[in-house]
Amino acid sequence: MNGVSSSLRAAFSYCVQQVRCYDYHHYLCLLELPPNMRKAAFALRAFNVETARAMDVASDPKIGLMRLVWWQEAIDKIYANKLIEHPTAQALSSVISESKISKAWLKRLVEARINDASREATDLPESIEDLEKYAENTASTLLYMTLQAGGIRSTAVDHAASHVGKASGLLLLLKSLPYHASRNRHFSYIPAKVAAKHGLLVKEGGRSEIHLDSREGLCDAVFEIASAANAHLLKARELADAVPSEARKALLPAVPAQVLLDSLSRVQFDVFDSRLARGILGKPPLSFQLKLKWYSWRGKY
Repeated sequence: MNGVSSSLRAAFSYCVQQVRCYDYHHYLCLLELPPNMRKAAFALRAFNVETARAMDVASDPKIGLMRLVWWQEAIDKIYANKLIEHPTAQALSSVISESKISKAWLKRLVEARINDASREATDLPESIEDLEKYAENTASTLLYMTLQAGGIRSTAVDHAASHVGKASGLLLLLKSLPYHASRNRHFSYIPAKVAAKHGLLVKEGGRSEIHLDSREGLCDAVFEIASAANAHLLKARELADAVPSEARKALLPAVPAQVLLDSLSRVQFDVFDSRLARGILGKPPLSFQLKLKWYSWRGKY
């Protein structure tokens, strides 16, 4: 970051702190990236933090939605070379001018957040495929942009990134279920078909709702979604030999996804088990960091 203005340095520092504070396992992944990808990746992840948390930090859902629309408009302004007084937007603007990040991908991510935020809590996704589409539009898209910032062009790495993003997105939705339960939104992320299959779907007043009377049913539903995530991780790793070596560190988010999958397995897929909240995704911090370093050093994901 030598040669950049003090305000831009401050903007990038803000992005790093945001990711470190709110997305720590991915913060550790980004530290493993080569410099030509790392700066862009922190700006992109900070943008993701801003949009992912918009609804959570708002006192009113309408205010959260307005914040997301603000980011949607901010993207247009950035590409029109207009100055925006927000550190993440400033860092993002710098990265876009340097790396030619695709506007369509940034818009896809924020529009996925807006569509999700606009749903009612009882407006259930129909199937796991609907959750996969959301994960593709958010988590996978972040990986595509990071790879683009590194100048990497490869069909194999795009396919692998798609699978890693879908796995990561699905698993993080599962991990967030207890949080959304406290905000009466957790039902939104259990597909209707999965809920019906495991006895969680109840029709009341002409609409379907999910009831968690059966912890066993919930664990079975979580297992089914986690199994879909596991299949994506396996597919991503099957492509490893075709993925350029310089691209593999960008796919390190597969490691925290695997850690979370393993942690869910240890608690029999009970997302309310307190052990999942310990350490980093249920794993002791030092153990997590050593695992990540080992994968990075070996050029694996």
